[in-house]
Amino acid sequence: MSIDVEDWFQVQNLSASIPRDSWESLDRRVESNTRRMLEIMAKTGARSTCFVLGWVAQRHPGLVKEIAAAGHEVASHGFGHELIYEIGPDRFRDDVRRAKGILEDLVGVRVNGYRAPNFSITDWAIEILADEGYTYDSSSFPVVAHDRYGRLSKSGAGKAIYEISPGLQEVCVSAINVAGKGLPWGGGGWFRLIPYPIFSAGVSRFIATGQPYVFYIHPWEIDPGQPRVSCAKRSHGWRHYMNLAKCASRWERLLASRRWCAIEDLLAQQPT
Repeated sequence: MSIDVEDWFQVQNLSASIPRDSWESLDRRVESNTRRMLEIMAKTGARSTCFVLGWVAQRHPGLVKEIAAAGHEVASHGFGHELIYEIGPDRFRDDVRRAKGILEDLVGVRVNGYRAPNFSITDWAIEILADEGYTYDSSSFPVVAHDRYGRLSKSGAGKAIYEISPGLQEVCVSAINVAGKGLPWGGGGWFRLIPYPIFSAGVSRFIATGQPYVFYIHPWEIDPGQPRVSCAKRSHGWRHYMNLAKCASRWERLLASRRWCAIEDLLAQQPT
């Protein structure tokens, strides 16, 4: 189980309508939404990896400490939630170094994991992550197509976890294979769109392959009361706001249906 801890106004689907320099003035809802998620996980006995955005951690340090105190793994979502392939290597290095430092100062332990905003991973970013002391990346979402996802040239040949660089593991978000194509089945909008029984059946199908299943979700996805923004593209608004009112109960149902661990637990179980 993984949670990308960011606020509603930092989502790429809304970026054309919400200037980055307006973030400080907007209604922050990440604390209340994340705390609600912590309560649901405590109720269901789930443990997760929380990929916390450095921007959020800097402004809500108590929340990061609450996540760690509740027994969840704290990992990095970078600092500024910018697409990797748009900011380039130098800014990317500064971004991931800054986020790692903030998080480690707050929780007092090494931060090992990273997930790229919008899964915008690139080959050149992998070596930078290794240089900066990360030991795993969970940014690969091997699906047939997406307008913002990045791509890695080295694949795991069907494995969910593989060494992508010496000392750096890649932990893929789950997709199911249909007619040789990867369909996204690891969370996000697809989890809110697909009827729960069908989604759950797909999870069971994936688990039956013997590979570990990796799911992701955001705190804003359980918040139907968040402000509504008129999006530049209608499809972006639809993606963001679709079925928000149903997501919390659906997620709790998913958590209760299976045993969930953090990514660091999953990696500890892998043969050396």
